[in-house]
Amino acid sequence: MSRADHMDVAAYALGVLDEHDTQRFEEHLATCWACAAELETMVPVVGMLSDIDGETMAAVEQTQTDPALLDRTLVAVRAHRRRSRFRQLLATAAAVVVFGGLTAIGFVSIAEDSAPEVVAEPTASAPAERPTVAASSDPNDPNLGGPVAVEGEKTNVTDQTTGVQATFFVASKQFGTSVNFTLARLPGPRACRLVVVRKNNTSEVISTWSVPGTGYGTNANSEALTLSATTSTRKTEIKQFQVQSVDASGVASPLVTVPM
Repeated sequence: MSRADHMDVAAYALGVLDEHDTQRFEEHLATCWACAAELETMVPVVGMLSDIDGETMAAVEQTQTDPALLDRTLVAVRAHRRRSRFRQLLATAAAVVVFGGLTAIGFVSIAEDSAPEVVAEPTASAPAERPTVAASSDPNDPNLGGPVAVEGEKTNVTDQTTGVQATFFVASKQFGTSVNFTLARLPGPRACRLVVVRKNNTSEVISTWSVPGTGYGTNANSEALTLSATTSTRKTEIKQFQVQSVDASGVASPLVTVPM
């Protein structure tokens, strides 16, 4: 077995041996485990070694008579193999980066194309309703300029004894009657209540509140008191409303009476 037989592994792997040398190497390969092992390592990189030019193969042939040249050739081939593998890894990595970038761009493009366009448009809003101020030429109307409800029948009353002024708006409802009222010239401190008096002479307390020391609609506090209440009593059944002051012992005294 000659040394040259061992040197034909690379040439055989690349398919550059002639028919005679190929047959001879295959006969040698059948009994040489070293060449078989070397050939096995070359098979995966045959594609990468295929770009070795003819001059390189000529150098391989010369190693049959120059052992030193053989060693240098093997070193060169191994270096070439490492460079080829490194280039292949770089190419793979670059392909991954490029593909990933294109995929991301494509995804963004698809998302932009498929996302519905949102256009901000001005939203029409209902105009804010300004509080309606009831103005009256009635001399009994407190007319303090505060917001009062205008729904229902309006009645202005000033009690000649207490001086308390009241403006009432009474409206019929499906549930009974609604009452919105404003009180002025109401001194304090005191506890008050609103009582509905029916035509059958029965009565019901439908609201209670307290008055501070400054009172409402007074020299100390010009702001009038505006409240609302409801009752299940039908408007047609109501005789009058009465604002009462309640002392500490629970005794009530009328402040102003509003007839219906």
